[in-house]
Amino acid sequence: MKQDNIVRNIVNAPVADKQPQILELHGDQRVDNYFWLRDIDNPEAIAYLEAENTYTASMMQHTEQLQTKLYKEMLARIKETDLSVPYRKDDYYYYTRTEAGKDYPIYCRKYGSLDAEEEILLDENVLANGHDFFELGVLSISPNHQILAYSVDTNGSEEFTLFFLDLTTHQLYAEKIPETDCSFGWANDNQTTFYTKVDDASRPYQLFRHTLGTPIDEDVLLYEEPDDTYSLYVDKTCSQAYILIALQSNITTEIYYLDANAPYGDLQLIHPRTTGVEYDVEHHTDYFYIVTNDAATNFKLMKTPIAAPTKENWQTVIPHRDDVMLSGISLFANYLVIYERKEGLETARVKNLTTNAEHSLTFPEPTYAFSEGNNPEFNTNILRFHYTSFITPPSVFDYNMETNQRELKKETEVLGGYDRTQYQSEWLMATAKDGTKVPISIVYKQGIKKDGKNPLLITGYGAYGQAYFASFSSTQLTLLDRGIVFAIAHIRGGEEMGRKWYESGKFLHKKNTFTDFIACAEYLITEGWTASDRLVITGGSAGGLLMGAVINLRPDLFKAVVAQVPFVDIVTTILDTSLPLSVMEWEEWGNPNDKLYYDYIKSYSPYDNVEAKNYPDMLITAGLNDSRVKYWEPAKWTAKLRELKTDNNILLLKTNMDAGHGGASGRYESLRELAFEYAFILDRLGSGLED
Repeated sequence: MKQDNIVRNIVNAPVADKQPQILELHGDQRVDNYFWLRDIDNPEAIAYLEAENTYTASMMQHTEQLQTKLYKEMLARIKETDLSVPYRKDDYYYYTRTEAGKDYPIYCRKYGSLDAEEEILLDENVLANGHDFFELGVLSISPNHQILAYSVDTNGSEEFTLFFLDLTTHQLYAEKIPETDCSFGWANDNQTTFYTKVDDASRPYQLFRHTLGTPIDEDVLLYEEPDDTYSLYVDKTCSQAYILIALQSNITTEIYYLDANAPYGDLQLIHPRTTGVEYDVEHHTDYFYIVTNDAATNFKLMKTPIAAPTKENWQTVIPHRDDVMLSGISLFANYLVIYERKEGLETARVKNLTTNAEHSLTFPEPTYAFSEGNNPEFNTNILRFHYTSFITPPSVFDYNMETNQRELKKETEVLGGYDRTQYQSEWLMATAKDGTKVPISIVYKQGIKKDGKNPLLITGYGAYGQAYFASFSSTQLTLLDRGIVFAIAHIRGGEEMGRKWYESGKFLHKKNTFTDFIACAEYLITEGWTASDRLVITGGSAGGLLMGAVINLRPDLFKAVVAQVPFVDIVTTILDTSLPLSVMEWEEWGNPNDKLYYDYIKSYSPYDNVEAKNYPDMLITAGLNDSRVKYWEPAKWTAKLRELKTDNNILLLKTNMDAGHGGASGRYESLRELAFEYAFILDRLGSGLED
């Protein structure tokens, strides 16, 4: 194709700045012909990205009407002017609302009752004006409700500038603090604040104390973390009694605390870091409650007196269980809420701390997503939680922990006459090559037949212990209503089935993640849900790595691939300690400076294993300002695929030149990006689906 040749010529042109990188490690020489693409200041690199974007637009030009149709169809299901469920904190009711035609939410409150006059705290649309990208980071009200701390990112780099707004005068304080992360805490004096700053690799590593109204060069550095594997976060207990400072790597935690009523005191250590030991802390009366994996793979709950919190004083509240994972807790004045994960699904138990009586929350559907909502009140018997499934729109419930009654406060409205009885979800089990049963969540429109003719879109993630649960998406109806089946492969590397599920998909077991996904795809074909020429796969970030790995292993199994900001050049990236997250990644994938890990990672790294063979149709996306997966990873991968692949299937790279890891920030532009991806999928599947 003429356009394809233009792109090939640009990336392969003999320019002086395009010298290959030669890396020799462990007796292995790696030649990277596309290393030059990582130089964002090189006009040739930007020209290449723009040429790829031009090529992508040309190749997708025939779908422009379809993209517009899909966009309008998805937009028509969304209630553009809407209101969140207010939550109460002291005498105020806080909520957000959206307005038709505006990209971002508006933050509001009312005093005394929901019938009171509305006060607008912050309008993201005003802050975003004049910026191609906008993201809000911190949004934190002072204990007396008079000052709002907020931070903004206007380029997608995930480095935020922190501001303070006087809610009485609606005037900004003079100070603004750049290069901050998204964690923040208020002391109870309403004047002292705690924030974190990031280093050159975008790692939050410094904790500062700032007194409102004073110059930022007078801020006090309370802690600096020198170890690149740790990030620093600040939080506050639900009781509002303590500031918590957490140092976290992927596998180890160390937490300090500070009395929120004595913000100029010294940081107190709870338990020093011990490699492989993670813990989280909450407060109740004279005790800290600690969720930890210390000698407890699936975690256990301990408590310890605040006066002597060190490990020798920890007492067991909930012991370790092999079949149930303790995923977290919430503490109220009279109740303990215990969040658990069993057989791939989230559940919860509520314990009365006075009577020790317990009861469980249960849910009716075979696959769903459940999480805690906004619960800022400590002295309450109401637990707010969120529930959704493939079929049930996002729902907010208030659960009375005294009477065991739940009240539906709001179910997100789906415009256009959504009828949930027209859709069906199931929980399936595939068998991996080592005999392990791998869950699949699946949803489809009623009436489909398992005759091998259904188009099917399957996704997965399988990394960092992140569970991927089934949730509702009104935009997904666009696919379901066209007869496309949608599935999630709950592969190892996630934590759906407990901590061991994660550990069996990392380090030297990482390939289980990829073979699990392939096993799920093969199962869906064998069982008649679809066929390989009707099967599309999608994943983002580490899920993009998954996409790259499985198409290297089994390119014949899939019709098309959408890889969003894919982490595909893993060896080069995590060897470069100047890049964000690289050293921290060693605790997920292994340290490639060790030959054992180097050889193993290189054996599945998507970029390093591109070969001269046929690949599926592919759409690859990137963000120029992405601080997590640098734009050059998908760009280099595309270039190498374009060089080596032997087929005539379509290969597209689409780089958002104004955004970062999450793509476009505004809800309308985000919807247009999704319409583009859906148009690609429908166009590749063909057979009238695009109509």
